[in-house]
Amino acid sequence: MPFSAIVRKGSLLLALLVCLAPPVSAQIEDQIAAYTGANAKGYLQPLAKAIGSDFNSGIFRSASIPHMRPTLRLEILAMSAFFGDDDQSFRAVTEQGFSPKQYASAPTVVGSEKALLIEGDGGTTYAFPGGFDLHSFALAVPQLRVGGIFGTEAIFRYFAVQIGNEDIGDLSLFGFGLKHSISQYVPAALPVDLSAGFFWQRFSIEKGEESETRGDFIESNALSIGVQASRKLAFFLVPYTGLSYDTHSMDVSYETGSEGEKEAVDVHFDKTGTMRFTLGLMLNLPGLNAFGEFNLASQSSIAFGVGLGF
Repeated sequence: MPFSAIVRKGSLLLALLVCLAPPVSAQIEDQIAAYTGANAKGYLQPLAKAIGSDFNSGIFRSASIPHMRPTLRLEILAMSAFFGDDDQSFRAVTEQGFSPKQYASAPTVVGSEKALLIEGDGGTTYAFPGGFDLHSFALAVPQLRVGGIFGTEAIFRYFAVQIGNEDIGDLSLFGFGLKHSISQYVPAALPVDLSAGFFWQRFSIEKGEESETRGDFIESNALSIGVQASRKLAFFLVPYTGLSYDTHSMDVSYETGSEGEKEAVDVHFDKTGTMRFTLGLMLNLPGLNAFGEFNLASQSSIAFGVGLGF
């Protein structure tokens, strides 16, 4: 059975992701259609940060990698980034020739659900759309580890879900990385295991069938490069820590306007970088492990999950 099929049938978390992502994505597209300019970037900025924070979580854990002993583990991870007060609003400006031009503190995509109404000349009203009143943003992903070859471990993330309805298109995620043991090169025994690694991934949501243009509604790319340390304790406990440099970029493409007069809008979020400090604990039983971690970065997050393998 293909790996993707195993994940779809065996993962409740992934099933929740598949069920919830399409309607949420479609609602975001409906809300942002009111914007055609810089407002769109300000509205979506907290979501872009959260996606990058989530995808760069839960990658590296134990730094202990066998030099020559094959290992295989299938994992299901859940990650959640938290929003602060500064993420709830942004400085917006009226668009589409509204007079007089006015600036306002409008809700972002994670802000208040209540639209902000601005009065203009001649009794006109401009509406800044509301958000979704979110305090955190969670994702769930499958992950596969294959290692124990010359002290190196390969890490994969993958799923592809065919939705293809009028509101939203197919979802896909692919990630690949390597982690390599540093401890094997140190002649004297160290009190901790050390490793270094990188991980790159791409996530996309296609446009729905009703879209007049093809391509992705959201395309996101993330990269994490860092070092890790861990120590095996009694009772199968493995505390671990890590320091990494993470980057993330995102592009959003959507349409605005009435039927037959739609205008394509492309929003590009420049690549951002942040240092991330990770502190976690893993329970590593034969054939089964579970972990939880806290990630301190420009946007903090938590991650937890379980893994099966040998």
